[in-house]
Amino acid sequence: MTVHPPGPLWTGRASNRAQWLLAAAGAACLALGIELAVDAPWTSGVVPLLMSVIGCLAAGLLILYGTLAFVHVAVTVDAEAMVVRCGHMGLPRRRISLTEVTSAEFLPRITPQQWGGWGYRWRPEKGTAVIVRRGEGLALRLGDGKLFTVTVDDAENGVRVIRTHLRALAR
Repeated sequence: MTVHPPGPLWTGRASNRAQWLLAAAGAACLALGIELAVDAPWTSGVVPLLMSVIGCLAAGLLILYGTLAFVHVAVTVDAEAMVVRCGHMGLPRRRISLTEVTSAEFLPRITPQQWGGWGYRWRPEKGTAVIVRRGEGLALRLGDGKLFTVTVDDAENGVRVIRTHLRALAR
């Protein structure tokens, strides 16, 4: 195993406060499901009420997780890898070893429309991305030809650090 010299460490973050509105909608669905389960009259029948309760609870949990997981993203680069953690729990998480990276590029303007919305995205012609907001980001070209893109503040410095590590690995 080759020991790489310690180099610059870079950490970047990005957040999207608009996602909190969607999280509130998810919480409202969840609350409605609980309210139906506790206080609804059972006169209309068990099956329709049960379907309503389960539907509201499932929709609420899916919306809550789907939005809270992508309220913010944290990206860390060290001499060995770039790690991307989403949301408050750090899930989903992606670790890309710098030995797999062939190049890094600064992207001054990334929009959710380019990727089909917010979240963890995959497009056959573009690769994989973590999009939490519009704005600057970075893209890594991997050894297999695929791209990994992430929206993050201070992406230009992140690319500089990644390129420094790639040059050190090439020696």
